[in-house]
Amino acid sequence: MTVLVNDPERFAQEAAEGFVAANRQYVNRCYGGVVRATKSAQPQTAVVIGGGSGHYPMFNGYVGPGLAHGAVMGNIFASPAASEVVSVCRAADQGRGVLLLFGNYAGDVLNFTEGAEQLHEEGIDVRLLPISDDIYSAPADKYLERRGIAGDLTVIKSACAAAAAGADLDEVERVAKEANERTRSIGVAFSGCTLPGAKEPLFEVPDGRMGVGLGIHGEPGIDETDMPTADGLAEMMVDALMKDRPASAKDAKPSILPMVNGLGSLKTEGLFVIYRKVASLLESKGVRIVDPQVGEFCTSFDMCGVSLTFFWLDDELEKLWGAPADSPAFKCGQLDTGSQVRVSQDEVSQKADGRPEVEEASEDSKASAKRLAAMMRTVADTIDAKADELGRIDSIAGDGDHGIGMKRGADAAADAAESEVEKEAGVSTTLRCAAQWWADKAGGTSGALWGAMLKGLAGKLSDQSQPSADDIKQGVSKACESIMAVGKAKVGDKTMVDAIVPFTKTLNDATGSFADAWEQAADAACKAADDTKSLLPRMGRAKTHGERDLGTPDPGAVSFSYIVRSLVPAFRSHPVD
Repeated sequence: MTVLVNDPERFAQEAAEGFVAANRQYVNRCYGGVVRATKSAQPQTAVVIGGGSGHYPMFNGYVGPGLAHGAVMGNIFASPAASEVVSVCRAADQGRGVLLLFGNYAGDVLNFTEGAEQLHEEGIDVRLLPISDDIYSAPADKYLERRGIAGDLTVIKSACAAAAAGADLDEVERVAKEANERTRSIGVAFSGCTLPGAKEPLFEVPDGRMGVGLGIHGEPGIDETDMPTADGLAEMMVDALMKDRPASAKDAKPSILPMVNGLGSLKTEGLFVIYRKVASLLESKGVRIVDPQVGEFCTSFDMCGVSLTFFWLDDELEKLWGAPADSPAFKCGQLDTGSQVRVSQDEVSQKADGRPEVEEASEDSKASAKRLAAMMRTVADTIDAKADELGRIDSIAGDGDHGIGMKRGADAAADAAESEVEKEAGVSTTLRCAAQWWADKAGGTSGALWGAMLKGLAGKLSDQSQPSADDIKQGVSKACESIMAVGKAKVGDKTMVDAIVPFTKTLNDATGSFADAWEQAADAACKAADDTKSLLPRMGRAKTHGERDLGTPDPGAVSFSYIVRSLVPAFRSHPVD
C-alpha cells in the first residue's frame, strides 16, 4: 500500500508537483497537467496524452522530445476534467492541430470529447483516439470497445514519432489508429491495489488464485483461476494473445514487440522469469522478436500483477518505434537536442489560462446564490457521510472510487459556490462555477456528468432575478437532458439516469407546493436507485463484469438519490414561489 502520504486528498497534486520539480528539463506545469519544457524549431502536430493518476510512468512520464507534447493528469484513477484537457491542449498546440490519446474508459471518453468540442469552438483542430488493447474486455470483432492498459505506450510512441518526423494531423491520426489496431494486451492480478490513505485494497484475490482481465484502475479481474507457475502464466498469456492476432498482421513470420509490464509491486526479477518463457514460446512459433521491453510502463499503485502486450509490427511501425525519444521514463536512440528551444513557464501559463469572470447581479439573485451555497454545503456534507458506502458499492464491479470522486467534486463545488457568493455573484454564475469545479475536482464519469447537469440547471437560472418553481423545474429537465446527451445512457442501463429520469418526471407532474413536489421526486429517485439492484449494467466499467453486479444498486443512482433527498429541508425552510 502507499504509506508515504500527507493528506490523501492532495496526494495526486503533491505527486505532480514533485514530478515537475524532479524533471524541469523535460516539463513545465500547467493547469490540468504538464507540457514539454522545450519545442522543436519547426512547429509539430501536438500529441497530448492523459488519464487518471496512479499509473506512473503512464502518462506524464512519457512527455518529452520524440514523445508526447503534453499530458493531462486527472486525480487518482479518475479521468481529467474537460477544462483540464482544454488547458493542456492550448499549451501544447503549435498551430498544426492536436491528437488526443487516452485509455478507453467511460470517464475519459466523456471528458476528452467535451474538451475537444470546446477546443474546436476556439478554432483548434483536435482528433481523439481512445486506445483499446485489453483483449479480455471485449471480443476481437469489437476491439474498439476494449479498455486501454499498458499497450497505450506503443500507440503513443508511434504517433509521437510520426509527429516528430513532421507529419500532419491526418497522418499522425492514421498512424495512431494503425498502432492501436496492432496492439494486444492481457493482464492478471494476484492482489488488489490500495489507494493512498485507504486501509483496505480495492479488491482481494483468494490465496492460490489470480484475477484474469484486470483493469488498471483497481477493477478486479473479469475471470478468476488457479495460480499457475511463471511458465504456466507465460503460456496462458502468449496463447491468448496469439489467438487474438490482428486482422492486418498477416505475415507468415510476424514481427512482434513484446512488453512485460509490472503493475506495481511485482519485482523486475519476476518479470524477467516470465519473459524468459515468453521469448522461448515466440521463437518456437517462428516469431521475429523486436526490442523486447521488460519493466514498469503502466502501473496501478501497489497492485501485484503483470500484463503482457504484443505489438504486431510492420516496416513503418518498426521504424517509428525505433525513432529517437527522450522523456523522464522512456528513452530511445540518440536524440538531436541542439534544435530544441526552451519554453518558459510564463509562456505555458499564458497559453493555458482561462476562467469565467463574475457578472453584475441583482440583489434577489445574490440572495438566492447564498441559499444555493448553503445547499451545496449540505450536499457536500451528505456525500462526505456516505463516501465509504458509495465506494463499497462501486467496488463490487467497478474500481471503488465513486465515493472518493463524489466527495472531491461536492466539496469543491461547495467551496466554489461560497467563494462566488463572497464576490457577490448571482445564482446562475454561482452554480456555473460550482459545476465547473465539481467536474474539475471529481474527474471521471461522475465529474463529467455532475458538471453537465449543474451547468444545464444553471442555464435556466438568472443573475438578474430570484428563481421560480418553474425555473427550477425547467432547469432540472435540462439537467436530465444534459446527462443523457453527454453519457449516452438511457433508463435500464443501470446508471444515474435510472434515478434522475423518474425524479424529473415526478417533480414536473406533482401538484401542491414546490417543497412537496421535490420530496415526492426524491422518494421516486430513492426507489428507482434501489430498483437498479435487479439490472445488469450496460454502460461504464461495471458492464465488463456483467452478472457480478446483480443484486447491487448502481452507485451513481444511489448518490443522486442521497443528494436530492438531502435538499428537502432546504426547500421546506425557504419556500419557492
